[in-house]
Amino acid sequence: MKDEQSSAGIAAACNKAMNKLCKWRSVFVGWMIGSKHQSEPGVQAYRDAVDFRLAARVELNALSTLLIEKGVFTREEFTAQVTIEAELYDKTLENLFPGYRTTDQGITIDPKIAVETNRRMGFPP
Repeated sequence: MKDEQSSAGIAAACNKAMNKLCKWRSVFVGWMIGSKHQSEPGVQAYRDAVDFRLAARVELNALSTLLIEKGVFTREEFTAQVTIEAELYDKTLENLFPGYRTTDQGITIDPKIAVETNRRMGFPP
């Protein structure tokens, strides 16, 4: 019974902390789309995406910290793998958005190629 109470207390503390963290959604959504009302089209999608981003960041940090502390892999191995995954995902996005490419300074756009990508992907004119 004591383990159940302890587990319930940990779950309650986690729920409280995550709910508090997700209050930041209003700041991020406001930053992205301004002060639109919650009932306007697309606003809930932004809110859901921000909630996912905030939770995923915390969960990934917790998971990687536990795995490193338990000796499953080292911080260096994790960092090396994150580097590989970031480079692979960057290439995937370049392939998804022809005409767009990242550099250390930002995004470069080849307008001759990007115009077709924008049309195909439904970018606003």
